[in-house]
Amino acid sequence: MPGKKTRIVLDTNVLYAGLYSSKGASFRVLQTIEEGKIKMVISTTLLFEYEDILKRNQAVLGLSEHEIEKLLDYFCLQSDHQKIYFLWRPRLPDPKDDHLLELAIASGAKLIVTYNTKDFKGAETFGIKAITPKELMEEIL
Repeated sequence: MPGKKTRIVLDTNVLYAGLYSSKGASFRVLQTIEEGKIKMVISTTLLFEYEDILKRNQAVLGLSEHEIEKLLDYFCLQSDHQKIYFLWRPRLPDPKDDHLLELAIASGAKLIVTYNTKDFKGAETFGIKAITPKELMEEIL
């Protein structure tokens, strides 16, 4: 029986970077998700954040409305959806990131993949590590 897949919470900045450029660790993270080596965990709040960022940056990313909807549908299909029953706010230096920590706690995901690791000081209290896409790729490979 194969080992359990690494479950991650993917910060919006990594999603954006991976869609913006096919060079770099963010794109490799998205490829690893597509290959089924990593499992994303998503909440309704995070899905709406993804949608907001993608639609606001539609021209820069070169995506049509239809392509954005298809991407969001794909992420829903590829992810474990997690409802959040307990709010742990405020915990983090940036209150806008608290929902990512809550998602990691509720889902049992031990990793938040982000470029803003400093914004997740205190996550380790819950046994959760904030790491960059490059660190994730080094950990998996």
